[in-house]
Amino acid sequence: MGKEPLAQSVYDLLKTIPPGRIATYGQIAHHLGNPRLARAVGNILHKNPDPSTLPCHRVVNSKGEVSSAFAFGGSTAQRQLLEAEGVAFNQQGRVDLEKCGMRWEEWEDR
Repeated sequence: MGKEPLAQSVYDLLKTIPPGRIATYGQIAHHLGNPRLARAVGNILHKNPDPSTLPCHRVVNSKGEVSSAFAFGGSTAQRQLLEAEGVAFNQQGRVDLEKCGMRWEEWEDR
């Protein structure tokens, strides 16, 4: 049986986030047409069926914080994966969304 349409849309968009870039749950929800689905996006990513090809670690909250409930090793694992891709964190442990965040035009070009 195939994935639910929303989940498939989230996973398809997730694949377009390149290494070294991040998106927020809200950006993904907004890009998919409903900014109120940020929490649903988070739940879908938490159930990622294939973390080796679906880079859910590239999604953070609106403050640039990694998930304390990252499903594949906790927040430390998520941060390590991002740092390995060149994503820098500030003193507060947050990603610089201005520097590393996806831009709408990047998604539109794909």
